[in-house]
Amino acid sequence: MVLRAAVLGALFVLACASTGSAKGAEVAFVPLDDRPVTLQLPQMLGAIAGAKLDVPPRALLGNYLTFGDPSALRAWLARDRAAEAYVISTDMLAYGGLVASRVPGVDATLASSRLDALNELRRTRPRAWIGGFATVMRLAPTGVPALGAAANFFAASPLWEGLQEYANLHDPPLPAEEADATRLRGLLGPALPAYLDTRKRNLDVDLHAVQLVGNGALDYLVLGQDDAGPVGLHLKDVASLRAAIDAAGVAPRTSVEPGADELGMALVARVLARHAGWTPRVAVRYSRPGGAAFNDPLEFAPIDVTIDRLIGLCGATRDDATPEIELFVRLPNASEAEDRATLDALSAEVERNRSAALVDLSFLEPTFVSQERFARALVSRGIAGKLDAYASWNTTANSAGTALAETIAAGAGRRSGTYDERAHAEFTLNRYVDDVGFHDDVRPELNAALDVRGVPDHTYLLPDEAALTDHENRAALVRRADSWRDAVFPQYRYASLRIVLPWDRTFETQIDLTLSP
Repeated sequence: MVLRAAVLGALFVLACASTGSAKGAEVAFVPLDDRPVTLQLPQMLGAIAGAKLDVPPRALLGNYLTFGDPSALRAWLARDRAAEAYVISTDMLAYGGLVASRVPGVDATLASSRLDALNELRRTRPRAWIGGFATVMRLAPTGVPALGAAANFFAASPLWEGLQEYANLHDPPLPAEEADATRLRGLLGPALPAYLDTRKRNLDVDLHAVQLVGNGALDYLVLGQDDAGPVGLHLKDVASLRAAIDAAGVAPRTSVEPGADELGMALVARVLARHAGWTPRVAVRYSRPGGAAFNDPLEFAPIDVTIDRLIGLCGATRDDATPEIELFVRLPNASEAEDRATLDALSAEVERNRSAALVDLSFLEPTFVSQERFARALVSRGIAGKLDAYASWNTTANSAGTALAETIAAGAGRRSGTYDERAHAEFTLNRYVDDVGFHDDVRPELNAALDVRGVPDHTYLLPDEAALTDHENRAALVRRADSWRDAVFPQYRYASLRIVLPWDRTFETQIDLTLSP
């Protein structure tokens, strides 16, 4: 990473330093919620490129089953600031976040009126670039057990499982599915129409967001289909949105694609590239022939479609012939020969001082053995810390969006003369500690310990259990964090390291780390 920074960025840094003109982008950012992937990582991207991300006070964003405050966020958006760009979650602005968008309560009229704050923002910031990101509601609402503060949460278990099963049927159900559909309608009772009404409300609000592109309030809008495969109730929603986009004539500035959590990062990367006056050229290299046709079970399109759309969303263009960035995609169940070939190709890119990023989709395998083995192989080859990005934490869209955004942030910073090498190392190390150290090693340990203590549901923990699990996570992950730092970036030490479970569950952890020489 150090050598590549010198090779790719030295001329830009020297030119800008000589005139004193190097200045990072200034961006106002409203996240989807307060999870690390949606709040922390976009800010870290900005730091890589030397940009300033202005984010709302955390108290306005809510936390898990406590929703954000749309009224206060509207006032925050209206503040006078020097931002050249705005990146805004319409789910946060309309409902109070992603989890809030999956429950009844806020009607379509109120939610749409909250989005009309974007009209006022456009009026007062006519020269700013304003981008929005929304989600097409996933097939399952948020799953939590019916206990503690979650006892009265919408569709707490066992209703959650029934709704998920119903939503994954064909629409309308196939003849072979009719018996299951009838059974589920009886089991779910009033929860089913409430769920269907919520889907309809969200569709109406997303359609309103499309209108905001048409009237100029938004320069760009991406609608991300949250977790949903190639069959289910979401397909009609997607079709309706695409028809509305075509009818409004805003297709060049509006996209519908798989994913949710990575959308904020992708739009931040787009703003950073735009600030640098750069349209990155990205090649995609799959670990096996025909890999482009692989379909992530939680996405409605083949991975090549997902990745191609993410490239465009990040402000880049697909160019497999003359790329500036090489995005390597390791498919699930890779053979030893395929892994050797991928490692050889990555090593060759690093030796040529080219920008290379890795997306490892072996997260989709039943166990994480292959993922950790390959990450260790990157260390053995001496290239783990020389890649411009590494990601292997969830769906194809999540991982590919993270890797693309990190790589583009680094390239934009180099071209603007504002690149921060240490911030880049912090982001990359965060991914190894999180994607491998936490998800592969620590999280299974935490879940096993909860099972032993008689807590089989890990999606919502009561306060005492949450505090104990948080302590266990910190104790176990600190050791992994030390090991990964020594392996990937031995030239650094930790100036600070803070590890918490940000929500009362084991699905994700937050790793706040800073490095010093």
